[in-house]
Amino acid sequence: MSQREKRNQTMSQAMLADPDSALPVSTFPAELTRRYTLNFKPLTPSGSSKQRNSKALAVRNVRGEHLGHLITVRGITTRVSDVKPAIIIQAYSCDRCGCEIFQPVSTKQFTPMQICQSDECTKNDSKGQLFPSTRASKFLPFQEVKIQEMADQVPVGHIPRTLTIHCNGNLTRQINPGDVVDVAGIFLPTPYTGFRAIRAGLLTDTYLEAQHITQHKKAYQDLAIDARSARKIEEIQASGQMYEVLSRSIAPEIYGHRDVKKALLLLLIGGVTKKMGDGMRIRGDINICLMGDPGVAKSQLLKYITKVAPRGVYTTGRGSSGVGLTAAVMRDPVTDEMVLEGGALVLADNGICCIDEFDKMDDGDRTAIHEVMEQQTISISKAGISTTLNARTSILAAANPLYGRYNPRISPVENINLPAALLSRFDVLFLMLDTPSREADEELANHVTYVHMHNEHPQPDANGFVLSPHEMRQYIARARSFRPNVPKSVSEYMVGAYVRMRQQQKRDEGGKKHFTHTSPRTLLGVLRLSQALARLRFSEQVVTEDVDEALRLIEVSKSSLYNDQRGQGDQTPSSKIYNLIRGMMDSGAAAVGDGSRGELNMSRVSELVIAKGFTRDQFIHCIDEYALLDVSYRTQDRAYRLLTISRRFGKLPTTAPDLYSLRQVTMKILWTWVTRTTLSRPGKIRIHARNHCMTKAKLKAKSVDVR
Repeated sequence: MSQREKRNQTMSQAMLADPDSALPVSTFPAELTRRYTLNFKPLTPSGSSKQRNSKALAVRNVRGEHLGHLITVRGITTRVSDVKPAIIIQAYSCDRCGCEIFQPVSTKQFTPMQICQSDECTKNDSKGQLFPSTRASKFLPFQEVKIQEMADQVPVGHIPRTLTIHCNGNLTRQINPGDVVDVAGIFLPTPYTGFRAIRAGLLTDTYLEAQHITQHKKAYQDLAIDARSARKIEEIQASGQMYEVLSRSIAPEIYGHRDVKKALLLLLIGGVTKKMGDGMRIRGDINICLMGDPGVAKSQLLKYITKVAPRGVYTTGRGSSGVGLTAAVMRDPVTDEMVLEGGALVLADNGICCIDEFDKMDDGDRTAIHEVMEQQTISISKAGISTTLNARTSILAAANPLYGRYNPRISPVENINLPAALLSRFDVLFLMLDTPSREADEELANHVTYVHMHNEHPQPDANGFVLSPHEMRQYIARARSFRPNVPKSVSEYMVGAYVRMRQQQKRDEGGKKHFTHTSPRTLLGVLRLSQALARLRFSEQVVTEDVDEALRLIEVSKSSLYNDQRGQGDQTPSSKIYNLIRGMMDSGAAAVGDGSRGELNMSRVSELVIAKGFTRDQFIHCIDEYALLDVSYRTQDRAYRLLTISRRFGKLPTTAPDLYSLRQVTMKILWTWVTRTTLSRPGKIRIHARNHCMTKAKLKAKSVDVR
């Protein structure tokens, strides 16, 4: 470069000495000696979330008066071409005189030079032939991008409009399909070429010469955390309530669904993706399915997750085909070649794909996502193209049961009506039932009316606050930078919990409440949820509390089935805590040792119960109350054992005339229980029949002395 500059200086000095002489064609053009690229950055705001009234235009608002002006256009990227070299300076070398000739190219088409125009060839009239010199020429990266109007910018009854954008130099490779961008550039016309020019006549096409690009939602690794957000993140972490605060910040306008929001928070954070030495890959992305009655805000939760995630794609089951989800073969309008255009799952690579109305999809289209959910790749063999596309995405699906609403008269498997091969690929399957309850319905109605009156969600308690989507993205970006591992003690604890889940599934196979199969994929799901919880704490190691919370989420996802019947009974805090502890015992959370003895750790159970919103006094009162009923008792190692008696020995009577049959059933249960278990202490054994209409006072009266 310095030699070219010296040569130009020498020629310019010669020009000053002889002003009448013309500039030789062998002079290096300025584009070759220039070491920078000049772009114009607009002074108008870029249109971020705090500047809604900025000068960023919609595509349909770009008019003829903007030709030749620097404008800013907002849209979503639909197609991005490959980066190709565009020629700026064409260099030639003469075969007679050896002179270098440079030809600047400023239009879409140019005519190559054939005859040397140097002084030596002109004087000798030799007409030397020119040969292109690729090494001396200059090329600039070129990329064509198509953006489309945002959904909220399209008027009623219209279709979205598109705009072509030309990116040159450093502006290439900055936009990916699916990104929401503000592009500042010069709006210019360009004539049609080829056969299109004959049909177009006097019409011209338009494009935007990009000068500056602003992305609205950057990827997690590209986010820069400012000082204010960093202080807020440290405050949340120091309070120890980051799990509750972040889950409360997900769709705060939607009432309830605390456990569902916690699972969605773990979906945003994700587990750790592992790559083995032989190339085998174990996914770390979490897949969740929300199955529930109409009107439980499933679609609103999906929309919010799409807004929070840096790369989020929202689609519906009926409006999506298998090709639209995976990839389609298209003909590139620029190069006229057959190329692959990615669908929704490819656009959501390293992001989240939300599929609403999952049950309305055709079976043939639904099978297209089987490979994506486990292998996270898409294998294509179409039109002579055989390749594998990456689809490293989390799937968040929402579906309705068969016939619209959940029917308690048939089994859950018939209600869900999805193939087992697909259900096993979901880490968590939430069953959200709309069961009437006076207290819950009143609180829900108050929440909805407040949102409609004030256009905002109700403010949390004095000690609570809600994070904005931007702050959520920054917290999640920092959490995803950790890669927690599983120590040996936690691994053994997880193995014991998985064995208990398999045994519980074998016992529940004959019952009507069984709707999912516990497979090795369930163990991987527990592992991913535990890693996400460790990431949430900014920790490099998984602890047993993370495993307990993961097991609790999996167990509580089915709780709507049981709450449908439990909700008609006792709703006191003691009964709610008792049902919560029963769920811990069924899932294996907070178990002592390998859990074979059926004992739960007192301190860990207390922490989990208090985390659900109960006080320690209520927990102690519940333990004492059920200890009086001999349903639970404390062991020597400060654990406590929960004694429950199933109803499989006979039907318990519900009316007063059946007291004689009650005595027979009671004696039969007692005899079976005494012969099968070890009596820890002498005394009276009182029976507490769950899901029974008898009150606790009546239960206390029905006691049998078995000394």
